[in-house]
Amino acid sequence: MRIGTTLSAGLVLALLVIAGCNNSPTGPGIQPEIINAADSFEYQVSNIRDYSGAATYIWENSGTNANLNLSTVGNTGEAMLTVLDAAGTQVFSGTLNANGTFMTDPGVAGEWTLRVHYTSFSGTVNFRAEKAT
Repeated sequence: MRIGTTLSAGLVLALLVIAGCNNSPTGPGIQPEIINAADSFEYQVSNIRDYSGAATYIWENSGTNANLNLSTVGNTGEAMLTVLDAAGTQVFSGTLNANGTFMTDPGVAGEWTLRVHYTSFSGTVNFRAEKAT
């Protein structure tokens, strides 16, 4: 009985050590800070390390264009943003590594889709989408 208990404890310890060796520093995903309000969407995530993955957000834009303010720092890899209007037409696609202010192509007002896609990305991402006035 004592040998079985020692063996079980050793097996549990070995599994915990192996689990602790996971090379994915961001775990199964990232947890961005998001403010999603009508006509204004804000997204920020800091300290991303070698992350690959994607997320999609629905944003209400009562306008036919949006101003995008992109601000990304200290990065490696690739971070992309794709914006679709309420009809599903792509009105913007570009790298989040390009800091600056951009305007989408004209689109249909309503529920717009924002897709963020990372490939082996490290850094901090911050962007804002606002109804163009």
